Amino acid sequence: MKLSITGTRSELGRVLAQMPVRGPGASVHVNVSGQQANTLLHDGHAWKELPRTMPGTTRRALRAGEAAGASLFVHASFAFVRAVEWGAKLDEPLQSCVAAILESEAMVQDGPLPSCIVRLGYLYGPHSADLRAFRTAFRLGRPYWSGDADALQHHLHQSDAASALLRVARSGKAGRTWYATDGHAASFEDFMDAFAHRVGRSRPLHLPLRSRLLARAIIRTEHMQQTELAMPLPAPSPRVPGWRPRFTDYCRGLDHVIEAWRDESNIDLA
Repeated sequence: MKLSITGTRSELGRVLAQMPVRGPGASVHVNVSGQQANTLLHDGHAWKELPRTMPGTTRRALRAGEAAGASLFVHASFAFVRAVEWGAKLDEPLQSCVAAILESEAMVQDGPLPSCIVRLGYLYGPHSADLRAFRTAFRLGRPYWSGDADALQHHLHQSDAASALLRVARSGKAGRTWYATDGHAASFEDFMDAFAHRVGRSRPLHLPLRSRLLARAIIRTEHMQQTELAMPLPAPSPRVPGWRPRFTDYCRGLDHVIEAWRDESNIDLA
């Protein structure tokens, strides 16, 4: 299989580019532009330009797919928009992000190439610069915005996201929207507290919810909105056919992150 990618400079793009490509000789183009924003691990800054830029990057990705002679266009999208489709009401500015995401999906479905869409859970992994920043913050004892402890979200390890996209690419199936998440919803608070414990902070500090107005000075509203946006249960479907995540919950995924960082440190010291 011949694989071309739009978004190779993103973390997910780099992970995807390093994955072994096997399968029939078809040409497939995968678009992961915009996925740098698809995580709860930044303060919301990655959403700032997305309503303006995502439709344009999607159009460029479609043109790149045509130029590469692709027989299938695989578009990486965002699993959290399912909450909106199930009736969740969003305020600005996150609503504009969702509108751009759905506009881009429609553009792909109506585009010139046979296509499918893969909606990915919120991404994390050892390649995440934002997760490394959290490690530093926790070691310094800094608090973080944990959001609503009852709002459960769907997560996905970066390597599992890449394997799901490749699975769809190998299948050659067009015309569907698939989901790829680890299947176990968890709140941002549980996710980040579990990570904090793994980097030596047994009692991570949370910014109190009553400090919302003060917190907005350093945290974008989009991040606050997403940490309070509950996903519909059970896990979203239809799932990518024939695909199973290696890390079936965030605890296993975070254990792998710590192990990968430890191996990386050992290599640097060798």
